[in-house]
Amino acid sequence: MAEEESEGTAKASGKRIFVNHVDCYTGKNIGKYLAHAIVGSSLEEVEEEEDTASVISDGLPPKDGTYKIIGTMKNPNRAKPDWVHEVIDFPEKEQMLEHLAECDIVVYDITGDSDQIDEATWAVSALHAEIERFESPKMFVLISTIMSWAKSKPVDPDDTEIPFTEEDYRRRKPHPNFKPHISAEKLVIKLGKTNKAKFVTYVVAAGLVYGAGENIFHYLFKTAWHGEEDALQCFGNGMNVLPTIHVKDLAAVIQNIADSRPKTRYLLAVDDSQSTLEEIVKCVSSNLGNAKVKHITKEEALLDKILEQSNFDQLLANLRMDGVYIKENMNIRWVSERGLLENISSIIQEYKTTRQLLPMRACVLGPPAVGKTSIVAALCKHYKLHHILIKDVINEAIEALEKSAARAEGDENEDDDGKAQEDQELLDSIMESKEQNNGRIEDQYIIRFYRDKLHSMPCQNQGFILDGFPKTIDQAKELFAVDDEEEQEEGSKVPVYDKATMPEWVISLEAPDEFLKERVMNLPENVVAGTHNTEDGLLRRLVEFRAVNEEDSTVLNYFDELEIHPTHIDVSKELPDKENMNTNLVENTIKTMGNPRNYGPTREELDEKEKMETEKKLKKENEEREERERREAEESALRQQREMEWSERLEEVKKQEQELLENQSIPLRNYLMKHVMPTLTQGLIESCKVRPDDAIDYLAEYLFRNNPQVD
Repeated sequence: MAEEESEGTAKASGKRIFVNHVDCYTGKNIGKYLAHAIVGSSLEEVEEEEDTASVISDGLPPKDGTYKIIGTMKNPNRAKPDWVHEVIDFPEKEQMLEHLAECDIVVYDITGDSDQIDEATWAVSALHAEIERFESPKMFVLISTIMSWAKSKPVDPDDTEIPFTEEDYRRRKPHPNFKPHISAEKLVIKLGKTNKAKFVTYVVAAGLVYGAGENIFHYLFKTAWHGEEDALQCFGNGMNVLPTIHVKDLAAVIQNIADSRPKTRYLLAVDDSQSTLEEIVKCVSSNLGNAKVKHITKEEALLDKILEQSNFDQLLANLRMDGVYIKENMNIRWVSERGLLENISSIIQEYKTTRQLLPMRACVLGPPAVGKTSIVAALCKHYKLHHILIKDVINEAIEALEKSAARAEGDENEDDDGKAQEDQELLDSIMESKEQNNGRIEDQYIIRFYRDKLHSMPCQNQGFILDGFPKTIDQAKELFAVDDEEEQEEGSKVPVYDKATMPEWVISLEAPDEFLKERVMNLPENVVAGTHNTEDGLLRRLVEFRAVNEEDSTVLNYFDELEIHPTHIDVSKELPDKENMNTNLVENTIKTMGNPRNYGPTREELDEKEKMETEKKLKKENEEREERERREAEESALRQQREMEWSERLEEVKKQEQELLENQSIPLRNYLMKHVMPTLTQGLIESCKVRPDDAIDYLAEYLFRNNPQVD
C-alpha cells in the first residue's frame, strides 16, 4: 500500500531526468519530448489521438506529472529553453555530481559530440561509486550509435540479409573511428551489474536519427530545398543499407525505458525500414528538389568537405538491423515506424516547420512604368525569392515544351513517348494560336504556364513574387483556382482558392498618368530602346491598364474578397525623393512583409557583405581623411597668407614709425648742432689738453662755465 502511494506521489510530482546538451539536436528533441510526457504514460494503453495530443505537444507548456528536465548546454550563452526545469553549468565535477545524484534518471547522448564520451564515462563511474548513498534507485541511459556495429561479421555468412538483433550485441565490432563509443558502452553495461536494485544502466544503439530540423541528413534536405545544385549527391554506389530512426521515436524508446525499467540492458533503436543511401537521396530529391541524383566517389566527398568525418562514416555504414525488443515489448506511439521513405511528406513538412522555412508569396501590381520590376527584383534579392516575370515564364515553358517534344521524334526514351507527344501537340496549338492572335499567346496557355511555375518545387520551397500578373479578375480566378473542387466551409463567404500559390501580400503601386509619362520621358534612350516604354507604347499600355482596372472591375477587388487586403502605395505622393525612390519603396515593402523565412545569408554572402561593409568603411574613412587633409591644407594656406599679410603690414608700420621718428628728431638735431655741439666739442678738446683726474667732472664744470645761455 505504501509502495502504491509513493509511486502515485512520484507520478504526480514528476521525476527528475538529466539530459546532456539540451541545446543540441538529439538532447533538445528528447528533452522536449520527455518534458511533455507524463511519467508512466507509456505503460498505459490509450487512444492514439489522445496520446498524440498529450505526449507530442511541442508548442504547449509541460503538464503536471511530467518529467522535469535537468540538463547541460553546449553553448552556455544561449537562453534556457522553456521546457527545461534547470540548467547545470559547473566547471567542477564534484558540483556536477551533486546535481546528477539528485536526478532519478541520467541520459547521456554521445552520438553528436565525441567530447561527451569522456563526460559520460565519468558520470556513470562517479554515480556507481555513490551507490551506497542513494536514497532511491537511479537509472543511467547511454545513447550510442549503430557505428559500434559497423564492422560486425554477418549473422549468417551465407545469408547477409539476416539482420542483427539485440541478442547479437556481444559479437559487435565497431568502426575504427568509433572505438571510444564501444568502450563507453561496455563500461556502462558493466557498472549496471553491481547492484541492479539501486543502479541500473542501459545502452541504446540508435540508428541514423532523422526528423524535426534534421541532423545527419540535413545536408540533403538543405541542398534540395535551395535547389541551386544540379543534383543531390550520393556517396559511392549508394547500395549500403542504413538503419534509421525518427528522433521522436528515439525519445519514445527513452520514455519506455524510464517508465518500465526493462530487463534487457542493450537495445537497438531502429525503425522497420531497410533503406539504402541511394533510396534516401532519391526520395529527398524527388519530394523536395528536382528529382535528380549524382553519384560521387567517397574521395570527392571528403575533398569537398560536405560533411564531418563522423557523419560521413555513418552514411557509408552498411547494416541490416532489427530492434526486436522495442517492437515487441515497448508501447511506442510511432511517428515513423516504416521509415523515412514511407513518411517523407510529413517529415519534409516537419523539417520546414522546425526550421521556419516557410515560403513567402507576394504580388506586386500597378500601371506600366511605375517601377514594379526593379522593386520586385530588389525584394527577391532581399528575401531570396523567385521573380515571376511573364516574359520569363513564357520563355521557360516554351523551351521546356520544345525539349520534351524533341524526344518524341527519337526512340531512346520509350517510357516518355506519351508525355512528349502531348507536349508536341500543346506546342503546336500554342504556335497556331500565336499566328491567329498577331503573335500573342492566349490567356489559357499563359495561365497554364504560370500554374506550372508556381507549383514547381523552387517556388513551393522558397516562395515567389508575381510581377504585374494577374492583370484581370478572370486571370486571377483561373490562376489561383484549385485543381479539384473542394467543399466550401459552411457559412463561409470566402471563395475556395489554391492556398499553395495564393499570395500572402498584394502590393499595389499607384501613380497618375502624368507622373508616369514624365518618368518615361526622363529615361535615357538606351534604356527605352527595344522596350514598350516609348511614348506611344506607354500611352497604349496605360489605356489598356485603366480599361481593365476601373473601380468596380480591378483585380484588387478579387484579393479583397478573399480578405487579402492590398497595400496601396502612391509613388508620386509618398516619395518625392526621385533619386532614392526605389530604395524607399523597397524598405517600406520590407516593413510590410516582415522578416525572411529562409536559412539567412550563406557564408559567401556574409563574407561578401562584410567585404562590402569594410570597403564602405574604408571609403568613408578615406573620404573623411581627404576632407580633413583638404581642410587642413586650406587652413594652412590661409594661415600662411595671413602671416605674410601681417608681416608686410608690420614692416610698413615700422617704416612709417622710423620716418616719423626721423622727422620728429630734425629740430632737436639742429638745436644740438647749433647750441650744444660747439661747446661740447671745445670742452672735450680742453679735457684732452688738461687731462684732469676726473674727466667727467671737469667736462661738466666746463660746460657750466661756458654755457652760452648763462649770463
